[in-house]
Amino acid sequence: MPFGLVGLVTVVDVLVPPEVHLGPFLVAAPAVTASFAGLRMTAFVGAVAVLAQALVAVMRTSFNDLNHTYQIIALFLISAFAAFLAGLRERNDQRLNQLRSVAEAAQHVVMRPLPVRSGPLHIASVYLAAEDEAQLGGDLYAQARAGDGTRMIVGDVRGKGLDAIGEAADVLGAFRALAHKDTELSELVALLDTGVAANTADAHQERAETADGSETFVTAVVIEIPDASREIHLISCGHPPPLLLRGDLVIPLEAREPSPPLGLGNLLAATSTTDTFTFDVGDVLLLYTDGVIEARDPSGVFYSLPQAASACLSKNPDSLLAHLKVDLQRHAGGHLSDDAAMVAIERLDVTAAPEVVRRRPDDRQRPDQVSPGWTDFDR
Repeated sequence: MPFGLVGLVTVVDVLVPPEVHLGPFLVAAPAVTASFAGLRMTAFVGAVAVLAQALVAVMRTSFNDLNHTYQIIALFLISAFAAFLAGLRERNDQRLNQLRSVAEAAQHVVMRPLPVRSGPLHIASVYLAAEDEAQLGGDLYAQARAGDGTRMIVGDVRGKGLDAIGEAADVLGAFRALAHKDTELSELVALLDTGVAANTADAHQERAETADGSETFVTAVVIEIPDASREIHLISCGHPPPLLLRGDLVIPLEAREPSPPLGLGNLLAATSTTDTFTFDVGDVLLLYTDGVIEARDPSGVFYSLPQAASACLSKNPDSLLAHLKVDLQRHAGGHLSDDAAMVAIERLDVTAAPEVVRRRPDDRQRPDQVSPGWTDFDR
């Protein structure tokens, strides 16, 4: 396009009457090039534009004509300045790409992909960050094997930005370190609460408190699903209740005595209460953060997750989350005001006859993608 612009302006400038001067329009060629190309290409286009202006001067009057001389000098200076700006932009783009690569690697370390299978469970997850081009925010989820069972946490750090990401990393690190131990679920939650409170107390004032002066805390739901018994052990720490999808039913798993959010447990002396629910073969457990149910449409109506989940014909975790992801983004008009995370867990019938299945080269999920399937593991 810049070369076409130089050619067009040159031809027209030669053909128009002598009193009309179109040479200044040649400045647009290096200016446009600087918006998408680097220093070398911008300088080359500027040089071509200067040569074209000199050609016009020779064909119309003479190279020493005062008017054309000043046009050539001005065009040269502007082209040099445009090339300088293009070089700065190119350097900044390189730095930005490096930072994005580092950030992506850090995000994968903090929010490790969930396994597609854990014992008799089929797991799928999806993460939608509110920040543009981000893959991680204040929402969190993690899974760990504990003896003959699976433990999982899904939570939401109060606040946004880097502070929320740092707090999410602390919680995930503590959960991965503690969830493997042979402890009761209530004891695990107590340790996590102590860890969050300690991090808040030891952190710098800007990290410990948000801009409005309120303390940092984490709402979370911590679950344990034994391999042998068909049940779920659940502790809710100020988090929205999970949904149990059984046939055409969508059942909220309300805690009898919800615990306070992690980091605020010192406000109450009581220990966490563990609730137990039936989790049979074919059931799907849907865990989510409040960014899902607090998403609004342009008219201000909140997103109805139970209704959307019941409308999905297939209760396979992968297709369920794929449906909910599209439906949630459609409801919010393509932009979420808060991070949103969802995890779907299905209990499989591991007593079925074994079958020969294919394995994928990569059997783990990215945090921003729905897992493509569960039939890649031997039963």
